[in-house]
Amino acid sequence: MKPFTKKELISVLIILSVVFLVTLNNMIIALRRSRDSTRKQDMGSVSDALHRYYQDFGFFPPSSAGMIKACKGDNFETILGELKESSGFDRTKFFDGLRGCVWGKDSFSDLFDPSYEPYLKVFPQDPKSGEGFSYIYISNTARFQLYSSLEGNQDEAGYDSDIVKRNLLCGVKICIYGKSFTDTPLNRSIEEYEAELLEKQKSGRP
Repeated sequence: MKPFTKKELISVLIILSVVFLVTLNNMIIALRRSRDSTRKQDMGSVSDALHRYYQDFGFFPPSSAGMIKACKGDNFETILGELKESSGFDRTKFFDGLRGCVWGKDSFSDLFDPSYEPYLKVFPQDPKSGEGFSYIYISNTARFQLYSSLEGNQDEAGYDSDIVKRNLLCGVKICIYGKSFTDTPLNRSIEEYEAELLEKQKSGRP
């Protein structure tokens, strides 16, 4: 068998390098798309869980520093005892006994009935949470907004330029994708939207 010439060997190495780089790039894109797909699925799962919670309690959990405030705080048992002694349910007092649930760690469950199936066994966390990426939750208990970043940016299905303009941080990156309660927009705050609704109601506009 005739050995490769130096020129032929260089040509083979160049071809192998190109194939390797193309394969590596395709793998990186596939992994990125997989993470973005996970983020969208997580947004859907959390949104569904929040709607089930709303059906049971008639309100959404409040938000706290981008987290869903629905886990037991250090004073929860004390607050619960006070609630049991009161004549009616004091929602504000109930919230005082809660803390923000940690993404990727805490469960989303009915704190009054541990036997009830959890809304989420564990809150999901961003696939790159170790690099500072995070989901964020905003709520006034009547409405909610749920956001995540996407690594694909404009190339990724679900990219919302209006959300980007809001300039919310999902950890270390601007939020790009989201879910919300019914017609609640994602491109402005809940307070701004409710003020618009009130203004329309006052003016008689549809």
